Amino acid sequence: MLRATPRATARPVLRRLLVGAAAFVAAAGSLTAVPPAAYAQADGTGLLSPAGLGGGPDRDHLTVTVRNAGPGADGTFELYCGPDGGSHPDPRGACAALERDTRWGQDVFAPAPEGGFCTMQYGGPATAHVTGTWEGRPVDATYDRRDGCQISRWDRLVPLLPGVGGERGARA
Repeated sequence: MLRATPRATARPVLRRLLVGAAAFVAAAGSLTAVPPAAYAQADGTGLLSPAGLGGGPDRDHLTVTVRNAGPGADGTFELYCGPDGGSHPDPRGACAALERDTRWGQDVFAPAPEGGFCTMQYGGPATAHVTGTWEGRPVDATYDRRDGCQISRWDRLVPLLPGVGGERGARA
């Protein structure tokens, strides 16, 4: 009677593991083998930019409506990012502020957390409403300056939102 040794029985198992791992690596590698141009679209400047990251007709677009922020700050402004433009007073700075605070898995327009500890200070009557699309996601966010948390949330997005009070024209 011929008995199998542990080494002889381990080889087919090891072979299956190696073949499976090689197939996985080959499949994963084929995903990165696609040329970048396959993921790009024309943005109107003759340059290519990644689809969904702000080129062409699907580029980021926001409408910002500001009220009670003071002379020259109130109004409704259009903002386009990638390339930057629109009727916003500072499209380059506004797009840079948004990109600076954009993180994977986090909403740059998220409201202040419920139940947070906020200073009891009043930052004035200014309000803002931001709608549109950012990073391929719909945006519908409101802003005010009724307490320290809301003031901080507003100031984080200057110059998308106008600097008010001691922050006019500058980032907090």
